[in-house]
Amino acid sequence: MFAGGRVAKDAIRVEAYGSVDELNSVIGIAAAASTHADLQALCQAIQSTLFDVGAYLATPDEGRRAAKNVPQATQDDVDALEAAIDTHEEGLEPLRAFILPGGTSAAAAFHHGRTVCRRAERRCVTLHGNEPLDALALRYLNRLSDLLFVLARVENHRAGQADVEWQGRR
Repeated sequence: MFAGGRVAKDAIRVEAYGSVDELNSVIGIAAAASTHADLQALCQAIQSTLFDVGAYLATPDEGRRAAKNVPQATQDDVDALEAAIDTHEEGLEPLRAFILPGGTSAAAAFHHGRTVCRRAERRCVTLHGNEPLDALALRYLNRLSDLLFVLARVENHRAGQADVEWQGRR
């Protein structure tokens, strides 16, 4: 931890930034599975911001964050996610049912990223309940999970693969 002290491996803060680190890796897998340069570049930008979020989470002391110039997510980062959601949703059919995670390998990787992102968000919300966090870190993760869902659908759409609708138990 950038805080300088020792903490338990299962501390809430370690769980939070560890989940963000795992998310960063899963996004790397999704980018590697994608054959689309625009999505790969978007993933790389997201990964850079996730490093900032992880550094912010790993540095609980505000004075130390300032002294070390630790970056964190900004409103511009959140706005960029929202713009990417809007841009990529334009070419997709509106959802009329729940869809199952899957399709192409890249789509499945983006769906996996979405679930890991939701877990990272939950870990950060738990941390926030004990030690208030900047709301932008939480908002960034929330919007990112929505974008990853859209990117999974984009991967399937570009491959000509229909999203598989959930049929429920019969």
